[in-house]
Amino acid sequence: MFGSLVRGLLLLLFAGAASFPLGARSLLDYVGQCVPFARAASGVQIYGDAWTWWGQADGRYPRGHTPRVGAVLAFEKTSRLPLGHVLVISRVVEPRVAMVTHANWSRINGVRGGVEQDVTVFDVSRAGDWTRVKVWYRDSQGLGSSEYPTHGFIYGPRPAAQLSSAAPDYVGSLIDAYAR
Repeated sequence: MFGSLVRGLLLLLFAGAASFPLGARSLLDYVGQCVPFARAASGVQIYGDAWTWWGQADGRYPRGHTPRVGAVLAFEKTSRLPLGHVLVISRVVEPRVAMVTHANWSRINGVRGGVEQDVTVFDVSRAGDWTRVKVWYRDSQGLGSSEYPTHGFIYGPRPAAQLSSAAPDYVGSLIDAYAR
């Protein structure tokens, strides 16, 4: 009896730790790096710097170049992103526009590490294969001119959490993407 109670409590403890990274009450309250957030939000159990996720996913998770809710978009390592970046698709608006939820991109109240929900990411690749994107940035209140190379999408078993808000701003997302 006592042993099964302890096992049950340990399972609850570990299940909770897997759901919300580093003690956050919910995924949207998380403050920290993009990797633990993406792992908890997507169910993709990969560790290490964000730029290594694409290679690590090979043979473990399906990969591709089409956005799907819950998929992780893995960014390449660049001089501006020496550790890469990973984000999770929360809504697909149209083939080249999606909303994402991710951590540690914009400064929120002057601090990096916070989670942004349902922000725009726009495929600007020539082939429409999501290998080059622009990402909404809070400080500029838009996509800006920076383009980021990506490897593609890693498709997990299923999103670990509901990432999108109840009323996302689809029109705002399209305006972000196409009003240049």
